[in-house]
Amino acid sequence: MSIRRFTAALTVCAALGLAFGTRPAAAETTLKMNISISQNSHYGVAVDTFAREVEKRTNGRYKVQNFYSGALGAERESIEALQLGTLDLTMTSTGPVPNFVPEVAILDIPFLFRDYAHARAVLDGPIGQEMLQKFPPKGIQALAWGENGFRHMTNNKHPVNTPDDLKGLKMRTMENPVHIQAYKAFGIIPTPMAFTEVFTALQQGTVDGQENPLSVIEAAKFDQVQKNLTLTGHVYSPALILMSKAQWDKLSAADKEAFMAAAKEAVRANRARPSSRSSTRRSSRRRLRPPTSISARSSARTTSTGSRTTAKARHGTHPCRHSRAEPAPEWGSRGRESRVVRAKDAGSPPPRGRQSKWGLGAPPEGYGLMYA
Repeated sequence: MSIRRFTAALTVCAALGLAFGTRPAAAETTLKMNISISQNSHYGVAVDTFAREVEKRTNGRYKVQNFYSGALGAERESIEALQLGTLDLTMTSTGPVPNFVPEVAILDIPFLFRDYAHARAVLDGPIGQEMLQKFPPKGIQALAWGENGFRHMTNNKHPVNTPDDLKGLKMRTMENPVHIQAYKAFGIIPTPMAFTEVFTALQQGTVDGQENPLSVIEAAKFDQVQKNLTLTGHVYSPALILMSKAQWDKLSAADKEAFMAAAKEAVRANRARPSSRSSTRRSSRRRLRPPTSISARSSARTTSTGSRTTAKARHGTHPCRHSRAEPAPEWGSRGRESRVVRAKDAGSPPPRGRQSKWGLGAPPEGYGLMYA
C-alpha cells in the first residue's frame, strides 16, 4: 500500500469515528488517603467505604487509594500534607487538629458529652457543622465528623481505681493542648507522641501507659504490651474526614456533592463498627451522674478469672488487669448533663448552668461550656 493510500485510509477512519460519536475516554484521577491505624479498624471500614462510594458516585472518574497504619505519616503530618497539597485525604482524630483549627479544642474537654447520642447530636447539628466551616481558610476541606470513641486508660505500673492512682504516671497523650493541661491536673506526666510511635514506646517502657478508645486499643494491639486497663471514659474523641482544599477546588459541583455523600456513608460505617462503642454504650449515661462511678462499666470482651481478667481480641488472648474506678466527682462531674453551646444561644447569664471551672483556659471565641 502506498503512503498516499494509507493516509487516505486513516482520514476515512477518523471521519467515521467522529460520525458515530466516538470520544476519548474520560481521564481517571487517583487520590491518596492516609490513616494512622490498621485497615481492620473503625477508621479502616470508613475509608474503604469512602473509596467505594467515591468511585461509584463519580462513575469511576475518581478513585481513592487508601494507605493504612501511618504509611504516609502520622496524623499531624497528614494534616500538614493536606495543606501542602502532597496528600489528598485523611481520616484523623481531633487530637492534632487544634494546632490548625483552634476552635475544635473545646470538643476535647474531659467529661463534655454524656453518651454517644449526645456527642453525635452536637457534631451533626448546627454547632458541629459551623465548626466545619473553620477549616477552608486553613487550606483544608472538612467533609464530615466521624467517630473515634470514648477514651480509656491503660498502664503497666498499677491498677487505677481512684484519681490519686494517676499521680506520677507517665502517659502518652495526643499532641493536644487541652488534653495535656487536663492530664496535668490529674497528676499525670503527659508525654505528647505521634500515634505511630506509641506501641514501641510502651514496649520499651519509654512511657507507662496511654489512653485511647477500646477500638483503637484493640486495633493497635496495645493489650500485648499493657497490663492494666481502666474504663475511665474521660474524653469523647471525634474523628474527621479531611481533604486538601487545593484538590477540593478542582472538583466540579456535581463531584463535590458526590464526595460529601461518600463521606456521609463512610461515617455511617464508622459509627456502626461494633467495637467502637459496644463496651460503653449501655452504661454511658452514668458517666456524669454523681455518685455513680464515671468508669464503672463492663466490657463485652472481658471475662473474670478471680482477681485477674482475660481480655479477648481478634488477635488472641492476653491477660491484663481490669479495674473499676471508685466514684470520683473531682474527676470532672459537674452535674447530670453537660453541653457545648454557642455564646449567642447561652444567654447572659446562662440559664440553669454555670461556666466550667476546669481551668483549661478560655474556650474558643463564640463558644462556652455549660453544665445543666
